[in-house]
Amino acid sequence: MTILLKQVFAFLKLLNSDKGSNQISAGIACGMILGFTPAFSLQTLLIVLVIFLFRVQLGAALLSAAFFTFPAYWLDPVFHRVGAWVLETQSLTGFFTTLYNLPIIPLTRFNNSVVMGAGVVALALAPLVYVTANILVRQYREKVASRFEKTPFWKAVKATSFYQWYLKYEEFRG
Repeated sequence: MTILLKQVFAFLKLLNSDKGSNQISAGIACGMILGFTPAFSLQTLLIVLVIFLFRVQLGAALLSAAFFTFPAYWLDPVFHRVGAWVLETQSLTGFFTTLYNLPIIPLTRFNNSVVMGAGVVALALAPLVYVTANILVRQYREKVASRFEKTPFWKAVKATSFYQWYLKYEEFRG
């Protein structure tokens, strides 16, 4: 629970900073893939590896994974139909047979129609989610955050000694 809260605060801090809109958008897209695909699978490990190898915001990925897990249950019938269509395509039968006979690939459970459908839908939606998240983050920073900083409430918060202490803490912590 503490790790998730820490990531929420890191996400909010990054959301209000001047940089990182691409990192946040990539985190949201990776989180969508994590939320749609089944937990504890090879696909999950691959996405986690991508998150740690590239500059992807972990807080955004964890939050969006938690968010997209709930619609994934409602979308299971759609995932099943898409996965069954892909798995029953005659021209791909030999390819899937070869994949199934490889040593590690069957651990992905790609032969399950829901898993295959979730993977196909997640990969198809990932670029759209990335672009949409990037636009929304930039719009948030231009319109909402700049307006909020001008409110009397925020000016009062910045004048408190607690906020000054927090700034010193952040400066010390780096």
